[in-house]
Amino acid sequence: MTSSGYPRQVRRWRRGTPFAEAPVVFEGTDDDVSVRASSDPSAAGERAVIRRSLDFFHAERHLLAGGVLTKLDVPDDAGVDLHRDWLLIRVRTDWAVGGTTHPAGSLLIVNLDAFLAGSRDLTTLFTPDPHTSLSYSDWTHDGLILVLLADVQSRLELLTFVDGSWERTVLGGLELGQTDVWNTNADADEQYLLLSSGFTLPPTLRHGVLGGDPPTTLKQGPAYFPTDGITTRQFFATSADGTQVPYFVVGDPSAGPGPTLLSGYGGFEVSRVPSYSAIIGRGWLARGGTYVVANIRGGGEYGPQWHRSALRENRPRAYEDFAAVATDLVERGITTRAQLGIEGGSNGGLLMGVMLTRYPELFGAIVCAVPLLDMRRYHLLLAGASWTAEYGDPDVADDWAYLRLFSPYQNIRQGVPYPPTLITTSTRDDRVHPGHARKMVARLREHGHDVSYYENIEGGHGGAADNAQLAFKWALAFEFLWRTLATA
Repeated sequence: MTSSGYPRQVRRWRRGTPFAEAPVVFEGTDDDVSVRASSDPSAAGERAVIRRSLDFFHAERHLLAGGVLTKLDVPDDAGVDLHRDWLLIRVRTDWAVGGTTHPAGSLLIVNLDAFLAGSRDLTTLFTPDPHTSLSYSDWTHDGLILVLLADVQSRLELLTFVDGSWERTVLGGLELGQTDVWNTNADADEQYLLLSSGFTLPPTLRHGVLGGDPPTTLKQGPAYFPTDGITTRQFFATSADGTQVPYFVVGDPSAGPGPTLLSGYGGFEVSRVPSYSAIIGRGWLARGGTYVVANIRGGGEYGPQWHRSALRENRPRAYEDFAAVATDLVERGITTRAQLGIEGGSNGGLLMGVMLTRYPELFGAIVCAVPLLDMRRYHLLLAGASWTAEYGDPDVADDWAYLRLFSPYQNIRQGVPYPPTLITTSTRDDRVHPGHARKMVARLREHGHDVSYYENIEGGHGGAADNAQLAFKWALAFEFLWRTLATA
């Protein structure tokens, strides 16, 4: 295992033979994040890619074909995908190759055999712009589907290879919603399934054929809450450095200021896109609340640069973005400071901890789940060592110099009026150690702050092991928020 707790060996094993005798094909080091292998069923013969993760965002890729291991000459922060004769490369930082500089966020394609032979004649399939980024791509047998985000609204582009070039068809997404490729039949034909949803639209499954008619609806999931009078709107808040930060507002626009729940994440290039949630719908919207999702920096809503702009020493930008959204909600009359609650988990729990200790005057209540809070020791606990590329290494003096400025546990202050807070975790969380939550609660109570605490003994990083526990956990959060915000 690596120091992050993941495997570091790849072995070739044949059924019916002792595992201990399986020969080692590749081995990483203790300091790597992980080593893993994936087979490629699209190849004519045996083919696999071995990924050696140097940190959370950088990795070596080795092609295993015909028993020969070949390191792929691509940037170690790029995404790589193989399909039949093609090598697909998603660039995360500017890449100068073959006399051309491909900007971060681009998607490139090349014949695999030609690339291995030294050719760098790459074809650009997608180039980002200030409003549009590539979320991911998915293969059909002969084509490729690109899932794009344009100001956090999905758009699909269908690519087919015809007469030596890639032809493009734009498939409109869902207004203020999200469409994903649910599955393809890449081994056999051009069929694909799309799954669309929005804050008020239940999951909708559609079927299409690349190069054929527009996709048709197969089935739609049930509606779990009434949507009469509820709309989805998108606004932009101005952050401290002038950056425009998008956010979605779901609720009754004519209701006036009222209890509002603001959620965010802002890390690891994870995008917060519109999606249907029966939990939010029944527990919050149906009771008259307004729900808000902030697309702050650190996520992937605008591609790799949106993530990098809040990486390591630039982390406070994500927190400034979230504070800007909170301020904008009040200025627009959607809510008041006393009626504004916030919620987040994991890295979003760290976000909640920073809001509590750095911006307490902006909020009426905070729900902080399975949180990362002690940034001085996070890298020593469970999977924490794998996140130093995102946050920094607290054992490095220069890194701790900026980490200590926002680490929630180290910035609890006495005599400052903090909003009522609920912190939840799981005894069996195997990613973020429950010690983060326990220590934070103990320190807050030591200083006389109003904090409630719930620790489920099951459930891992999700905080719940089954639907009954999940319902109980959300009921705690909603009841805490309603009691705090509705009486404000």
